[in-house]
Parts: sequence; C-alpha cells; structure tokens
Amino acid sequence: MSKIFPHAVVAHFFTAAIALCIALAGASAQDQSMGGMHMAKQVNMQLPLIHKGSGTAWEPASAPAHEWMLMRGGWEFMAHGVIFADYNQAGGPRGEGKAESVNWAMTMEQHRLGAGTILFRQMFSAESLTSPHPGFPELFQTGETYHGQPLVDHQHPHNVFAELDALYLLPLAKEVSWELYGGPSAEPALGPVMYLHRTSAEELPMAPLSHHLQDSTHTSFGVVTTGFVVDRFKIEASAFNGREPNEERWSIQLAPLDSYSGRVMAAPARDWTAQYSIGRLENPEALEPGSQWRQTASVEYDHPLAEGNWATSLVWGRVHKLSDGVNLNGYTLESTLNFLRRNYSFTRLELVDKDELFPQAATHPAYRIGAYTFGGVRDLVQNSRWQLGLGADVTIYSKPAALDAAYGNFPVSFQIFWRVRPGLRREEHHH
Repeated sequence: MSKIFPHAVVAHFFTAAIALCIALAGASAQDQSMGGMHMAKQVNMQLPLIHKGSGTAWEPASAPAHEWMLMRGGWEFMAHGVIFADYNQAGGPRGEGKAESVNWAMTMEQHRLGAGTILFRQMFSAESLTSPHPGFPELFQTGETYHGQPLVDHQHPHNVFAELDALYLLPLAKEVSWELYGGPSAEPALGPVMYLHRTSAEELPMAPLSHHLQDSTHTSFGVVTTGFVVDRFKIEASAFNGREPNEERWSIQLAPLDSYSGRVMAAPARDWTAQYSIGRLENPEALEPGSQWRQTASVEYDHPLAEGNWATSLVWGRVHKLSDGVNLNGYTLESTLNFLRRNYSFTRLELVDKDELFPQAATHPAYRIGAYTFGGVRDLVQNSRWQLGLGADVTIYSKPAALDAAYGNFPVSFQIFWRVRPGLRREEHHH
C-alpha cells in the first residue's frame, strides 16, 4: 500500500488541477463572448500580475500570456500550464531513449485585501508519474539524487506540489509598494524567472544544464520574502529552506529557514527586465556536506511582432562551494521567435561547469560543457482556448577530450514532441 498511495496522490492532485483548468477554459471563453475579458483587463491594470514570472521575479510586461482568466465576485481567477508528450533520445554511450511527459499546471486567484491586493498560487506537476525515476534523460545534467545516489545524465522530475504560496502587495505612495510573499512551497528572491516560466524557453521541454547554478531554488519548502517596489525597480530579501527536495516527489519537506538571499530587479521599459541576486544556501545538497554562495544575473527581452513575438534571455549563475572553495559558472542564452502566428523557432546555447559527472571517482574535477540546442514548433490547432503544436529539437555538445571515453566523440541528442497549452490571451499588458 505504501508504494501505491503516493502515485494515487499524484494522480488525484494533477487530475483536479486539469479539471479546474478545463472549467476555467470554458468559463473564460464564455466571458470573452459576454465582454467579461474587457472588465478583467480594466481590473488587471491595478493588480500585481502586470509582470508575469515566477515567485516574485519579473518578466517583461510585454510578454504574451497563454492562460485562461475570468472574474467572479471581485476575484480574478487564472490558470495556465503546459503538457509536453515526447520521445527523448540522449545520444552517446551514456545516453538512452525514453517516451515521457514534461508537464505542469498552475492556478491563481487574486482579490483586493484592505488597501492592497492578495494573490494565491498553486502549481502541480505529474512528472513523477509521466517520467518516473531516474527522470528525464539529459546528457551532462546533474543535481539531486536517485536511490540515494547522485543523479547524473538525467533531469529529476518536479514535485507534485511545485508551488503553494501567497503574495500581498500594499501601495504606500504613488509609486511605492510593499511586498510580502511566502509559503510552504515557494521561490526565494534568488535567480531569474525560472526556466519553466520564461517566454524565451517556453517551447523547450528540457531543463537547462545550468539550472542548478541559476534557478534551482524555484521549489523551496519554506520561504518568506519581503521588499519594496519603487516605480520600475524592486529590492527584496528572503529567508528560506535551502535544501534540495528529496526523492519523495509527493511530499512537502519543511525545514528551518536558515538560508537567505537578496535581489534587485529593474524594468526600465515594457520590453526589458534585469536582475542581480546573491544568496547563501545552507547544506543544499543531500550527499555533499557544506554550504554555498550563489550569485546570478540576468537580462530578459520580449518584443511583440505584428504576427508573433520574440523573447530572449541571457542568464549567468555562479556557485561558490564553501567546503572546498570551488567556483562553478553557468552561462545560458536562449531565444524563441514566434512568427506568422503558428510557427516557433527556438535555441538555447549553454556553457556550464560540471563537477558531479563521476560521483564514484576519488577526485571531482570541474569540466566545462557546452550544449547547443536548436528546434522548432508548428501549431496545428490555435484558438482562444487551446494551442496544440508539433515540434522537435536537436542538441550537440562541446566537452574536454578527457570525456570522450565516457560520452563518445560527438554525442547528439534529439526530441520529438507534442505541446498542449492554453490559447494566447491577446489583451494589451500595461506597464
């Protein structure tokens, strides 16, 4: 029974989230025909989601919104998410092929509370069912564990409760607001908008190899953040549980808020955002004792086109391990071009330092890995409710010659996938 129950929990919560999303899709479409979306647009100009993103991080205000939304009784309800159903083939001697699904669903509710606005968010994932351990094949990927051993050449599935949090925004003056955010599963003020929510990465099913140097704290089991928004700038600080989630993907693993971070964000124009953040994480790795400092910086650009959109992000992350003084850097450039409405071309270019590729070795040198992904998607169904796309991508790598024996001289990975998500909400975002 103990083995069956967690999977039943996963299926129950993901089914409930999908059912709610479908209900919102139908209600949102009905609201559009009744002019309800116009009312929602007027209200939304005053609410926190002018900048979508993750946690309290900002994306450019011009970024498109693939979501369903409706108004009821002073509440604004939103739902969005994505399901990728794909075949993933990682190349080379350490690669493998697997049919799998990357997926997540998020629901949001916001309302006036006193002089401010309260926003609740819930994010769920069924990846522990659709790509069970050891997870998604991905050459050179590291981070977290499988059966008590370091996870290598695989990306871990995300947790069922990927986000359970609340955000309160209180205006203090004409262009000054106070922010209070947190929850049992939330994202501290550390790093860029996490990759699942970046417009520049929304067509790519696979996680960046630099993920654990840049935005791996997006699911932290215990977060409290406060800060101030001053016109187009924000400064904030967080106390949080810096430990990585364990292998129980269906549980919430609360622990002391012994890690901390600070972040400065700017939105100089509606097409641009930028951030710098730094944090100390106490004992983040399950199998590697010691704490670390993490620094990140990023710039995001989004520009609507006559029949599409162009989104690009440049992200840097550095981890300084206090146990041995090692510095690891990760650099990511990713871009997605939506053109002629139904067509998407995307790329992700990475350089990242990896020192966990051979966990059983006596020494753990850091290797500089390059991963270069190119792909495209074509929407076969595109309406106000749904978008169904067929896509593919290919990844080639650069690496030191010392890794040829393990990974081959020229490994190549590829994916073929279906992508399903809500239709594009075309109302104008204000900034």
